[in-house]
Amino acid sequence: MRLISITLAAMLALTACSPGASQESAGAASAQEARNVHPVSGLSVIDVTVAGASGSHRFRVEVAASDADQARGLMFRTQMGPDEGMLFPKDPPERAAFWMKNTVIPLDIIFVGRDGRILNIENAVPYDETPVPAAGLAAAVLELNGGRAAELGIVPGDKVSWKLADKPRR
Repeated sequence: MRLISITLAAMLALTACSPGASQESAGAASAQEARNVHPVSGLSVIDVTVAGASGSHRFRVEVAASDADQARGLMFRTQMGPDEGMLFPKDPPERAAFWMKNTVIPLDIIFVGRDGRILNIENAVPYDETPVPAAGLAAAVLELNGGRAAELGIVPGDKVSWKLADKPRR
């Protein structure tokens, strides 16, 4: 009986230390990291939630954090999933205006105020270089596929929340 217990304990120890077990956990970590980086842009991807009278809607969005990333935005992209988008954090908040130079797909440009509420939503036309302004100081701008906000019932006053670098935005 004692021999069986020792043998069983040794087998369990070998299984836990086997390369397959560590490869599985490394594979899971790599899969999570890949999920948090967009395959086309290489930008970080986070969850953004928009909550209002129409319910709560979750999006996986790329974060354009640097000036260069914000200048490039979604230029030259030919497609985006229905629950994908791009977030442009503004710190400090600013009177933002966006245009569609070299942007192939129609977009909803959602300006988010300092209180996390949507200031205004503008429907932007591909390639239009006319600036589309925020209705006030924007703490962030969220871009979704054109028409998606109306489809989901997202309107000014809805609350937008996200978490960047361990700093929740409420």
